[in-house]
Amino acid sequence: MRSYDALLLLSFGGPEGPDDVMPFLENVTRGRGVPRARLESVAEHYHLFGGVSPINGQCRDLIAAIRADFTAHGVDLPVYWGNRNWDPYLTDTVRRMADDGVRRAAAFATSAYGSYSGSDQYVEDVARARAAVGERAPAVDKLRPYFNHPGFVDAVTDRTRDALAQAPAGARLVFTAHSIPEEMSGAQAYVAQLTEVSRLVAERVGAPSWDLVYQSRSGRPDQPWLEPDVCDHLETLRAKGVDAVVLVPAGFVSDHMEVKFDLDVEARDKAGELGMSLTRALSAGTHPAFVAMVRELVAEISGTGPARVAGGLPPAAHEFDIEEGKLR
Repeated sequence: MRSYDALLLLSFGGPEGPDDVMPFLENVTRGRGVPRARLESVAEHYHLFGGVSPINGQCRDLIAAIRADFTAHGVDLPVYWGNRNWDPYLTDTVRRMADDGVRRAAAFATSAYGSYSGSDQYVEDVARARAAVGERAPAVDKLRPYFNHPGFVDAVTDRTRDALAQAPAGARLVFTAHSIPEEMSGAQAYVAQLTEVSRLVAERVGAPSWDLVYQSRSGRPDQPWLEPDVCDHLETLRAKGVDAVVLVPAGFVSDHMEVKFDLDVEARDKAGELGMSLTRALSAGTHPAFVAMVRELVAEISGTGPARVAGGLPPAAHEFDIEEGKLR
């Protein structure tokens, strides 16, 4: 068994005011050669919402819910929070943890899946932060991808059921996830994991058929990314006579900017053009089953609780070597 003295929430980060938007986007795209015009175009997505990304507020809400759940169940762990691209930056958080005397932390990422960008990149972020802090840095174990933990599946199922109750009878169920390059490490596993979650949720809500599509594509036009795109798929469905859809952002754990803009603005506008009814399910957010899952994952990695799995895919391995600070 391993003993932990803190939980570290890992997330992407986002701007919290208009003046933050462009510096944030420059952080995200640094070294990728993204044209300034493209950054200015994406910045407008944020300015539609006052220059504030929902993600930081959602992290605060999740942390509050985790702390309350820990307290209710006698788990005495402080909860820290570090972002990849905006304040609170991960390196600053790891330094504060060291100052507070934390020796070993379990890390929970706000991504349920096992692709490079959703999992391994966070492991690399932690390794860089620990290296920057030096010998005082606490050891950090990233909790496994939790796409098939019952807590996540239950939360997505409840959100889907609520959306179906608001939609016209017979609405088509369409699961969405962030597209990634086909050549990205872990892309095939990512698709398999998304397919499994979609299957489990559709089965639980009694949907006889469903689709898995992608959104938020970026990068070079000549680089193959996972398809179909959600808006393209709406056109395909409409041509087949479908006039009502329920979009389920199963690839996300909170309603951050890519959900709010790409689904609530772009996809909704496309559905309006096509004369389709569109209902969007909420993401897991602070659903009680999702919050409880964090505690269960800490128990699992500590060796004091079982690895709970829904469906047929095995739980993914823990990817981070405590002593070496690198991918296994």
